[in-house]
Amino acid sequence: MTRRTIFLSGGVVLAALFLGGAMLYRSATSRAAGPQANLALLDRPHAPSVGPADAPVTIVEFLDPACETCAVFYPMVKNLMAQHPGQIRLVLRWAPFHPGSQQVVALLEAARRQDKFWPALETLLERQPYWAINHTADAERAWQQLGSLGLDVEKVRADMASAEVGQLISQDIADAGALNVTQTPEYFVNGRGLPSFGFEQLQQLVDDALRQARRR
Repeated sequence: MTRRTIFLSGGVVLAALFLGGAMLYRSATSRAAGPQANLALLDRPHAPSVGPADAPVTIVEFLDPACETCAVFYPMVKNLMAQHPGQIRLVLRWAPFHPGSQQVVALLEAARRQDKFWPALETLLERQPYWAINHTADAERAWQQLGSLGLDVEKVRADMASAEVGQLISQDIADAGALNVTQTPEYFVNGRGLPSFGFEQLQQLVDDALRQARRR
């Protein structure tokens, strides 16, 4: 056997080992998804959601409207849902970590009470640089971005200051703490956290959950 033959044979072996290792790594990464979280803490009845209630995959996202990464990931998550129509439900929970974000969350909850939640959320995420400056949210500037939605201003003010909205936000903050959510966006897929942060990791966990659902 020549050196060239030995080298090529060795290369084939190394390639096989590499591919096998990559497959094992990918499998291990998939299995390394976070432990099952307390579903009662994840999916509260008050949480806004989109997608079929009986969808085989539920993504719970803890979101801060002033979080730049949340604004980047939101359309990517929507696109992921569009790729699997009727198969994914998205549940949003609040984790207003940025200064001033809690007031913006209250504004969004007030818009929700006028059936304008999703347009309001998407507008604020798209126009985030106009109202979230130097990692600080300005609720008045955020409100200015929603002028085209035709919100009842007096009702918005009343709902923002209501005990119901305050309790809802407090519950989300408490649940985020109990689930060790320390940054946003934080995702759980069918109750399991990502093995590490990234959109590919989210997509992989969703794909795994969809495959499991098909086997049932």
